Order: sequence, then C-alpha cells, then structure tokens
Amino acid sequence: MKPTLLLLAAGMGSRYGGLKQLDGLGPNGETIMDYSIYDAIKAGFGKIVFVIRKDFEQDFRERILSKYEGHIPAELVFQSIDALPAGFEVPEGREKPWGTNHAVLMAKDVVKEPFCVINCDDFYNRDSFMVMGRFLAQLPEGSRNRYAMVGFRVGNTLSENGTVARGVCSADADGHLTTVVERTEIMRVNGAVSYKDEQGAWVAIDDNTPVSMNMWGFTPDYFEYSEEGFRTFLSDPKNLAHPKAEFFIPLMVNHLVNEGTATVQVLDTTSKWFGVTYSADREGTVARIQSLIREGVYPEKLF
Repeated sequence: MKPTLLLLAAGMGSRYGGLKQLDGLGPNGETIMDYSIYDAIKAGFGKIVFVIRKDFEQDFRERILSKYEGHIPAELVFQSIDALPAGFEVPEGREKPWGTNHAVLMAKDVVKEPFCVINCDDFYNRDSFMVMGRFLAQLPEGSRNRYAMVGFRVGNTLSENGTVARGVCSADADGHLTTVVERTEIMRVNGAVSYKDEQGAWVAIDDNTPVSMNMWGFTPDYFEYSEEGFRTFLSDPKNLAHPKAEFFIPLMVNHLVNEGTATVQVLDTTSKWFGVTYSADREGTVARIQSLIREGVYPEKLF
C-alpha cells in the first residue's frame, strides 16, 4: 500500500504576516507545498491529505486543491479549536489552536495506511521524501509501533531573520530516537547554534545535532495513542489554564518512546531545509527555487 502524505496547513502564519500556505513562490505561483507534493509523488506516495482551517476552505479548494486533479488523490480535513473529546470544552479566553498533534488527529477518519506528516511552509527537498517514502513502503502490512523521523542537521535549518522552532533530538546506537525536546527559539548566538532554555539562557549545540522539522512517519495506530494522549493533556489543569499550551507531536512521541510502546527510526538525509518563517525569508526562498529550476531539479511548471 502506498503511503499517504499528511500536510499541516492550519497554522496562523503569525510570524510571517499572512496565509503563507497560499503564497506563490514559484514562477507560476507555486507554493512551497506544491514542491513538497511534487517530491512526494516522485517518492511513491499515493494520496495527500491537508489539515486546514474551515475559514479558508473555499480559497484553498480553488487555488490549491484543484491543481492536483489527475495527479494524485487529495482530501481535506479541518482543525478547529472546539474539536475536543467528549466531556471537554474550550477554556474561556482560548484562541490559539491546540498544536501539531491535535492537527494530526483531525485525519484519523481518512488515513488508514502508513503516513508521513509535514509542515506546509517548510521546503524539505526531495531526498527527505525519498528516505521517508522508502521506510513507510517497506513496512510489513499491519505494522504497529514502528515510526520514523527525518533528522535534519540543525545548522542547515536556520533562518537569517530570527529564531526558529525545532525539536532537538537524541538517538541511541541503533539510530532510534531517545528524546526530542521542542525548542521554540533557536538561532546563531556569537557564531554557535543555540537554543533558549526554560530559564531564558542560551545553550550552544553542535551544527550537526539532528532536529525534527516535523517530518514524521507513522502507522495508523498512532491515532489511537494520540486520542488518549490528548485527553491526558486536557486533563492537566495547567494546560487548560495556559492560553497557549499546545499538544505537540514531540510530546506524544516522547511519551510513546519513553514508555517503550514504539520505536522511532531517525532517518538521515542530505536535504537542506529552507522556508518562510518570516516575511524577510521570502526573497531568499524564491531565489533558491529559481536556482533548483535552473539545475533541472524541478520543471518550470509543476502541475
């Protein structure tokens, strides 16, 4: 069974200043996710599913979804703040979505095969899709609890225009993930890649430290664990009281790894990330896409 690509496109775009998921960066208005989907098709993925907000469904269908007809089956699912388990209500004053793993949960009724999760505003490059597609396609039918993550080298994932959020990873001798810690502020400080810790201090790390760019490979049992994990998250009073507390993918993955339920293979890639975390990133991203077209990596028009 061909794997599915699950694209997280419900983000608010607050740092970028708009709906960056719909921003045309290629010569014919291609978005970053158009390039991801093109690469995923080349890597053998058989279906795409988008997680979006209901309020821009029409624009999304007209500008994005229509172009894939005849190329790959596509579906939409919707993330909303009130998509909660029975017995829970949105806390007063809460406006922020519940995070990346809540977004993943929105696809539980339409994804029944091994799947890869990515952000829509990150340019992952083709090799990362090839290594993930190979891992998922080679899983025995009915596999459970065998997951994967593409580990990018942190030095290759920074923005020149401000801090970025990354999951900083550790792996054992067999290449299995042991921990992933979401660091929401990473940048170069005095020449060294550094993250800001819980006390507000900058901690330097090696340029080659593997980080998660939210490129994960799961089997459908992950939805079952995530439903239980989200109920646990919502049952914690401090998460309900904090208006910006989020149910991140690394939070769920860490739990499953630490309790021995699942293994997560850290897949190496030669890919270098780029994206549009900030509006000032846009010019450089457009230039890099043009360079890849000149090199013959992508055609002038994708779809």
